[in-house]
Amino acid sequence: MTLRLELQKITKKYPSVVANDGVDLSVQPGEIHAVLGENGAGKSTLMKIIFGAVEPDAGTVLWNGKPVRIANPAAARQLGIAMVFQHFSLFDTLTVAENIALGLPSDTKLAELELRIAETAHQYGLELEPQRHVHTLSVGECQRVEIVRALLAKPQLLILDEPTSVLTPQAVSKLFETLRKLADEGCSILYISHKLDEIRALCHTCTVMRGGKVTGVCDPREETDASLSRLMIGAEPPHFSHRPHTPGASILSAHDLSLSKAHPFAVELCDINFEVCAGEILGVAGVSGNGQQELLAALSGEDPRAQANAILLEGKPVGNRPAAWRHAHGLGFVPEERLGRGAVPEMGLADNILLSHQTASTIEYGMIRSGGIANTAKSIIERFHVKAGGPKALATSLSGGNLQKYIVGREVIRKPKVLLVAQPTWGVDVGAAAQIRGELLALRDEGCALLVISEELDELFEISDRLIVMSKGRMSPSVKTSQASLDLIGRWMSGLWDQPATISEGERHDQA
Repeated sequence: MTLRLELQKITKKYPSVVANDGVDLSVQPGEIHAVLGENGAGKSTLMKIIFGAVEPDAGTVLWNGKPVRIANPAAARQLGIAMVFQHFSLFDTLTVAENIALGLPSDTKLAELELRIAETAHQYGLELEPQRHVHTLSVGECQRVEIVRALLAKPQLLILDEPTSVLTPQAVSKLFETLRKLADEGCSILYISHKLDEIRALCHTCTVMRGGKVTGVCDPREETDASLSRLMIGAEPPHFSHRPHTPGASILSAHDLSLSKAHPFAVELCDINFEVCAGEILGVAGVSGNGQQELLAALSGEDPRAQANAILLEGKPVGNRPAAWRHAHGLGFVPEERLGRGAVPEMGLADNILLSHQTASTIEYGMIRSGGIANTAKSIIERFHVKAGGPKALATSLSGGNLQKYIVGREVIRKPKVLLVAQPTWGVDVGAAAQIRGELLALRDEGCALLVISEELDELFEISDRLIVMSKGRMSPSVKTSQASLDLIGRWMSGLWDQPATISEGERHDQA
């Protein structure tokens, strides 16, 4: 059988790193092929080469048995290659439909395209509003746009980079059904994920990369999470323990917090009530686009429209206080958007320190202490094992996972009283994810109150002391993690939380 795609000795070098070093890869028609590796292993560069976004320095690409030069993404799409990037390529000021139309023939009728988008999104359980502007979407909703755009092309090869990070367990199952159907119809799929259980459940073949080189090819269905981890990082992932911890006083709370829509496509918040105490992690589950973005804006101070008494920080009314005031009084924030909000792309890592560190070690008499910010950046790079060319490296030069480690580290070392975290390990490899979760637990043990929003339910079960769910701008009651199950939280994510929270021993998450 002729291979759908074959890469021979692909090499790509950058000034400070060899991203791909003589990489070989073979994908058959109808094969779901995983590419696994830690952050910075060279996976994304290799996928960009296949999609024509990056040109290799050496090597050969064979498409359906014939040598090709994929000069740009348009040439890739003509061949039948579609890709969903981890970092999205969407224009904020255009609608969903207008963004998708950019990759289609100029005579495409927008009204017809909107219908096709809505039908495809509904078919695959990825609900979208075609007329909505991208700047009003959450990260999760942007990922849905990218997936639907790729599926509309009916590709021969579909490249997916972390496609399930924003989906419920039910939606993941539906997506897997879709991918298996596509594969049965002859479509080849290159699947990048750090979720080892997904790779083992879905993929036929797995190519493992480390340091820009291929370290092995295996059938993931015959491997364990531990053996895949050893191939990927040379060891099993570091372990951390979630020890029971007695929480202290309430640090951050919301009382009947309601907010009208800030824009036509926002989610209205209705009667939000919760509290998070010192030495506690409160996990917030929910499908992206159900009010999490609006809640974080209200809690962080980016949206100061709330009534003063609707949000309390250490008992003080802060609902109408600006973000800078809350930050100065001990509130930390890790937003879900890494580039553009979590970090300024074209600034160095040291300069990005100033987004959250404005103390005597970084600013003195109104002047920036360049040595101070460089030392702080260096300490984060070393402690969190960030692969970067030093404190002066531009934020945009880092892989998604390494930039995430840096942003989380920047907030953790501040030792805030309260830390709001959105998607702490999105797109982060298994070893780095374990480190980040361990750091969050250590911060909890030191008395910090943490509110963690994540679509990774396994992550929330691992680190949270209590869980709540957001659905359509409303918030469920809280439930102790020890009394919750994936099935229960999955039902609550649909807004069904009128049943008792306590469940039988046989249904508990740790028995699943």
